[in-house]
Amino acid sequence: MSIEMNIQWFPGHMTKARRMMEEQVRLVDAVCEIVDARIPESSRNPDLADMVGQKPRVMILNRIDQADPDMTRRWAAHYQKLGYKVVQTDSQSGKGVNAFAPALRELLRDKTEQNRAKGQVGKALRAMVVGIPNVGKSSFINRVAGRKAAKASDRPGVTRGKQWIAVGEGLELLDTPGILWPRFDNQTVGENLAFTGAVRDEIMDRETLAANLLLRLRDQYPNRIEERYKFTPHPAENGYALLETAGRKRGFLISGGEVDMERMAAVLLDEFRGGKLGRITLEVPE
Repeated sequence: MSIEMNIQWFPGHMTKARRMMEEQVRLVDAVCEIVDARIPESSRNPDLADMVGQKPRVMILNRIDQADPDMTRRWAAHYQKLGYKVVQTDSQSGKGVNAFAPALRELLRDKTEQNRAKGQVGKALRAMVVGIPNVGKSSFINRVAGRKAAKASDRPGVTRGKQWIAVGEGLELLDTPGILWPRFDNQTVGENLAFTGAVRDEIMDRETLAANLLLRLRDQYPNRIEERYKFTPHPAENGYALLETAGRKRGFLISGGEVDMERMAAVLLDEFRGGKLGRITLEVPE
């Protein structure tokens, strides 16, 4: 049983960013939604539908290099059934990014035909790129553009203003700030966002977060704990006991032979986020 955590993070600039997106969406032909393939549903802003309306949507499953490939295939099929164009990418290496422009053009083929019928041949297709903090949005845009066009960081909340970026012939992308929603009503969603670094670590108890992550790994990927931390997680132990065992195995001891739990929590979260525990997806499509 994971320990209840109250995870909330909604800085003031996100309200301003949301207003900006609602104003700008009328200028675009489509919306490109980027999600973290490790937590596809948790990394979708539930307010997005209200913000962008019925605009055609391309779904980018990003960070596939860190996600369970079988689960990524299942999630791609799930979103295709919902009517989205789906592109699977790893923005760091550039894998899959070349499929984006053709997918967007295919999605907007009718719009291109309408432009041609109006004599607007060569009119640029425009898409708004949206996503919560830390899903790799800026890195994705830079890969598509083939240059450093958007400011990228592994810290949530870096892109603040809007940027129009030309990407190839006849395509323009509007980069937008990553925004969350004002309240996480679901404990699991809040945890998933915290595990992957979409909310800042400073606002939460890292030991509890790491303990809860170990419980999830024990239930879904127990072999990863065995491989990385050299012990078999016991089904009856709580998350803190698992964290303590991992810390003891790593030799993170302080005076009196106690485990440095804070250090072990930081290492676990860093190793999970850095893909050192293997390719893991924490959500399963219904």
